[in-house]
Amino acid sequence: MKNESQHALLLLRQYLYQQTDEQHPVSVTDILAFWQQHGIQAGRKSVYTDIELLQNAGMDIVCVKSSQNKYFVGQRLFELPELKLLVDAVQSSKFLSVKKSRELIRKLEGLASRWEAQSLQRQVYAVGRVKSMNESIYYSIDTIHTAISQDRQIAFRYFEWTMEKTVRYRRDGQLYERSPYALVWDDENYYLVAYDHTASPPGIRHYRVDKMANLSVLEESRLGKATFDGFDMAQYAKQMFGMFGGAQQDVELRFAARLAGVVLDRFGKEVTLLPDGGSFFRVHVQAVVSPQFMGWVAGFGTDAKLLGPPAVVREYTAFCREMLAQYE
Repeated sequence: MKNESQHALLLLRQYLYQQTDEQHPVSVTDILAFWQQHGIQAGRKSVYTDIELLQNAGMDIVCVKSSQNKYFVGQRLFELPELKLLVDAVQSSKFLSVKKSRELIRKLEGLASRWEAQSLQRQVYAVGRVKSMNESIYYSIDTIHTAISQDRQIAFRYFEWTMEKTVRYRRDGQLYERSPYALVWDDENYYLVAYDHTASPPGIRHYRVDKMANLSVLEESRLGKATFDGFDMAQYAKQMFGMFGGAQQDVELRFAARLAGVVLDRFGKEVTLLPDGGSFFRVHVQAVVSPQFMGWVAGFGTDAKLLGPPAVVREYTAFCREMLAQYE
């Protein structure tokens, strides 16, 4: 009898959590019918007793007073607007594959009533974005976090996609052994920032997590701690355009005044904007000079101009000429 009472209580908790919300309360008659479907014979007094037990245990069960009282779960771990926000974040995350996105969204739906879950599903179907083709990235991120917390090195193989949509491993598939220090989110991708002790000279490198395979945690402790002492990870990410490599330099740029917000978004509010002729401003920033950086500047057309240093201006001029040569 005791086991049956406990079973009835657990079933009631599940029923209220999954089947009720403010728009869909249930009556005592509904609960008794649900119990009966699961082979439990009980009276109305048992319903009142079990609801009180659940309320005393912290479950927010709201009673709607009427000729036939009805009940629903009020406050949940997440409110519906919060769940919609989380679902949209999962769906819009390019680094998650379609399969993993669906698995996570299904789990989030379990935190809402069945009726609220339907509104989450409608929101998902309304959104279509390019997703990662690497199913293992979800677990790679967890492995990297584990290595960082345990102060251990990692090993992995690094690949790129070919025109045939097949994987081609770099360095003939040899393992990369690195000391992981941080994960950076940039341009809808996760990047590992690590210390490469095999390079000449050794130093900081970054790698796209969705292009890592056969990732494992090694027994060796991390190297490069002195390099990362006082290292500003946020500043590092801000200077890397699309996380492509290149030489970091102090560059001077001239922008149309209307692009002030774009520049501040890219380089941070700490940079100084110097008025230049009323409708323009000049700015000195630290940036990694790469083709991606030059493409970013070129994208503003005549509203942006690279002023210095001279070597970077020459490099940018050559970049633009090469681009134009394709159309001559």
